[in-house]
Amino acid sequence: MSAMAAEKERDLFDAMQALGQQAKDASAVLAVAKPTDKNQAIRAAAEIVRSRMKEILIANEQDLAAAVERGLSTAMLDRLKLTEDRIKAMAAGMMDIADFPDPVGKELSTTERPNGLKITKVSVPLGVIGIIYESRPNVTADAGALCLKSGNAAILRGGSDSFHSSGLILECLQSGLRVAGLPAECIQRVPTTDREAVGILLGMSEFVDVIVPRGGRGLIERIQNEAKMPVFSHLDGLCHTYVDGSADLAMAQEIIVNAKMRRTGICGATETLLVDRSVAGDFLPDAIRALQGRGCEVRGDEACREIIATIAPTTEEDWDTEYLDAIISVKVVDGVAEAIDHINLHGSHHTEAVIAEDEEIAADFMNRVDAGIVMHNTSTQFADGGEFGMGAEIGISTGKMHARGPVGAAELTSYKYKVQGTGQVRP
Repeated sequence: MSAMAAEKERDLFDAMQALGQQAKDASAVLAVAKPTDKNQAIRAAAEIVRSRMKEILIANEQDLAAAVERGLSTAMLDRLKLTEDRIKAMAAGMMDIADFPDPVGKELSTTERPNGLKITKVSVPLGVIGIIYESRPNVTADAGALCLKSGNAAILRGGSDSFHSSGLILECLQSGLRVAGLPAECIQRVPTTDREAVGILLGMSEFVDVIVPRGGRGLIERIQNEAKMPVFSHLDGLCHTYVDGSADLAMAQEIIVNAKMRRTGICGATETLLVDRSVAGDFLPDAIRALQGRGCEVRGDEACREIIATIAPTTEEDWDTEYLDAIISVKVVDGVAEAIDHINLHGSHHTEAVIAEDEEIAADFMNRVDAGIVMHNTSTQFADGGEFGMGAEIGISTGKMHARGPVGAAELTSYKYKVQGTGQVRP
């Protein structure tokens, strides 16, 4: 390594260490901040986002132009793109977060021991949360507001694709903090797109308490392998919808078209359609035509192609692919048991749906499918913290430790025990 490269590496390490110390110091202030101050900061930031909408859109156009030049896919461009409606929705989500009950300081349980000790379990912030994400600039607003609401300092590392958009949104968040008299360092971002900064961040366990990644499998696997602190994993959204023999087929068709085509680039989009053999002949011709009419490429297994021979055949790789595009794979199964087996083998534990009028079959599906979110008679596109009434979410956790499913403000807290005595000593 040249002397210049070594010096650059040292400078980056020192900058990241300073960022971590500032976040840790800010987290101590934020952990005991009044709910009114936190809410004021979030509301002020939302208003500033609205007032700077034109600037944010111009910055986003700059990001989009660079992304097109780099050849990003249509799905990734959709994730990156901001519109007036999306910015308004972002600000509205922040306002919703401010309106929620404060998740910090809640008495989760209280017991009194025979010796008179009173033991209370109380929710507390996690501390400093590192959020690493790709493309979507709205994650900057969601993550910042949720961390602020839950009393956590945040270190954000967005993708280089959204560097300009996210930078302006961060400015809005920090302006809101200043309005409320809170340290701007409560929400910071890694100041460079250098990938080496991610490696440094993942080793900063003395400053960062939890890492939350949002992105592709390569990013998630790297973070899981390198992080020296706990990780809330947000893996692929390889979502399935199963149409049972008892389903209302007209409703099922409407749901599957929405689940696949409303927005193909989000993690809650259905990627595989499973259909009970008993209704495949009646359901698939119209459903496939409806999907194709919306511009969706349909790939089917052998049984599906016996019904509609013109569609492309599936390969084994299709069952393990998160397309994030207008593509869907279709498989005919022998009832709910085979559907469950297929999902538990190929799914990513994100969101799975069953369309069925038979309540016992629906209950069996929802009990036995291993996923953070299971749905009955509705679209997988509802897999979203905002739609769950959380205002927004920092991600959909597909793991099982601490938080699972949409991670909102309440999921960004831990707890401690407060023990009160009257002079007791242990015999």
